[in-house]
Amino acid sequence: MNVFQIHPHDNVAVAVDAVAKGSVVTAGGKTFTVCQDIPAGHKVALQPIAKGEDVIKYGFPIGTAKTDIPVGAWVHTQNVQSKLGDLLHYTYEPEKADRSPWKSEKKYEFQGYKRSDGSAGIRNEVWIIPTVGCVNNIARAIETASQAYKTENIDGIYAYSHPHGCSQLGDDQVHTQKILSGLIHNPNAGAVLVLSLGCENNQVSLMKEVIGDYDPDRVKFLVCQDVEDEIEAGTAIVKDLCHYAAQFHRQPCDASLLTIGLKCGGSDGFSGITANPLVGEISNRLIAAGGTSILTEVPEMFGAETLLMNRARNREVFDKTVDLINHFKEYFMSYGEKINENPSPGNKAGGITTLEDKSLGCVQKGGRALVEDVLAYGDRATKKGLNLLQAPGNDLVASNALAAAGAHMVLFTTGRGTPFACPVPTIKISSNSHLAGFKRNWIDFNAGTIAEGESREAAADRLFQYILDVASGRVHAKSEALDKHELAIFKNGVTL
Repeated sequence: MNVFQIHPHDNVAVAVDAVAKGSVVTAGGKTFTVCQDIPAGHKVALQPIAKGEDVIKYGFPIGTAKTDIPVGAWVHTQNVQSKLGDLLHYTYEPEKADRSPWKSEKKYEFQGYKRSDGSAGIRNEVWIIPTVGCVNNIARAIETASQAYKTENIDGIYAYSHPHGCSQLGDDQVHTQKILSGLIHNPNAGAVLVLSLGCENNQVSLMKEVIGDYDPDRVKFLVCQDVEDEIEAGTAIVKDLCHYAAQFHRQPCDASLLTIGLKCGGSDGFSGITANPLVGEISNRLIAAGGTSILTEVPEMFGAETLLMNRARNREVFDKTVDLINHFKEYFMSYGEKINENPSPGNKAGGITTLEDKSLGCVQKGGRALVEDVLAYGDRATKKGLNLLQAPGNDLVASNALAAAGAHMVLFTTGRGTPFACPVPTIKISSNSHLAGFKRNWIDFNAGTIAEGESREAAADRLFQYILDVASGRVHAKSEALDKHELAIFKNGVTL
């Protein structure tokens, strides 16, 4: 199989392998001669596409032809343009979505750490979280000095760094507070030290208002300006927190307690064929088992947003989804930026032509479950099932937002590869076998086997078991061996 038609209505197909000019191929019931070299992951025209006519992939338009495109031609940025532009008016049309319930025939369990609030963690770590960037180096010094108190029941002691918490106004300060608060509540943290300088805008008293209810044995605070030796004082507090965290042991937990974040980055032409639909299958299975998944990177919903809107549980969720999309478009427009200023150079090199092309592949990570809730940036998920989260496409900012929303882990699909880590395990899933073989030190799971004949169901069986193994601590994601100390927090406004 050299080329693959994704949907029967598509007028383009994707090259599974590089196809040379003059090759005779068959797709969509048609046999034709390729008139240009087609790189792997890129598109070839299955029929003549006139200038101004829609280019169809995944059964939906991904743009319009800038020129007449003959059969067998390479279809990419040189001859296709995006249709995206202004704000749109949307109509709730649930009848256009497959809203049939997804039933689970299996009971899934993982070995996790049950918390007193009824949640469960997949890691039992002690976290040191600064309220302000001024104490980042103090937090790392406390981390180093506290390693002696780590027990076999504690998976690690980690200090996090960020440049925010002071000289911020309005939403920027709120964003910082909400992200830090969400991390403080993440059940992968068995205990937390919140470290303050003392004179910053983000005062401990304000942080406590955002944090809300907390267990004072699990979460403790230190203001560095209030003590003579902040490293000694902080280390003493972490010693107590380690004693608290050490009481937790792994025990059987139902998969309904598991929350996964859904993210992609460095996507290519295979992402929407292999890795993203595979993750969508995982999301379907977890939600059917009573669990939760969170889909983010709003700009990469543009052009595919109606697929999500029509799956809204009700009109209230539909209206929140419309606001999610249009408010992010307004954010772009407020800076004079084009809504379709995407995909990235790496995406284009991998075969993604327009933002619609990217988005229609991206949203497949959400499977076909109903959308239960829409979360603002920094919000924590409270409803089971599929949630949409406001965050940009930026890998680090979005993944940190997923962790703050309560994700135990992030399923990260990629066609180009990336080594980044965030506070929770990030499982890197390659869309193609070349990347999986070339970057074994980055990639945890190869979804490229689907393009080579493995069924999506069989691949999902393997991936779901791998997820349960990671959740149970039997194996670790490759990212967990890398430095995960840096937090990335969204910033929009003035710095004083």
